[in-house]
Order: sequence, then C-alpha cells, then structure tokens
Amino acid sequence: MKLKEQVKKRKLEGIVVSDKMQKTRVVEITRFKKNPKYLKYYKVSRKFKAHDENNEYKTGDKVVIEETRPLSREKRWRIVQKI
Repeated sequence: MKLKEQVKKRKLEGIVVSDKMQKTRVVEITRFKKNPKYLKYYKVSRKFKAHDENNEYKTGDKVVIEETRPLSREKRWRIVQKI
C-alpha cells in the first residue's frame, strides 16, 4: 500500500468581521495587488466563511484560517488559531 503524500494546506491571515452564525465566522482577508501598467499597489479584500467549533472567536479578532474539506455549501475553511 502506497502512503499518501502529505498535502500542504493553504493558510491565510485575516480579521473576523461577523460572529452572528453558530459555529461559523466570516473572516476578511486583505492583500495588496500590483497594477501591471502603473505599478501601483491597491488593496483587495475577500470574505471567507470559516468553521469555529466552540464559538470562541469574536468580531475584531485577528485569526489564521486553513483550507479544509467542504463543510457546507460555502464553508471550506476552518479557524486554526488567534494571533
């Protein structure tokens, strides 16, 4: 039997912007993109729904989220730790 290669899961840092759902938090990830023509950087934000089993993270917390298997229709991330 062949051992599966360990898959490196993506990890992102962001801020919890909503904690109104049970066991789910909305985390906003902000990054900088560079305009190819003018070479200027600009902010791009994206929101992800992340699993929080014990409802321990609140709005404003800076957290690390990790990619995981689909947990629901929109939830494919889980919160790993608070920064």
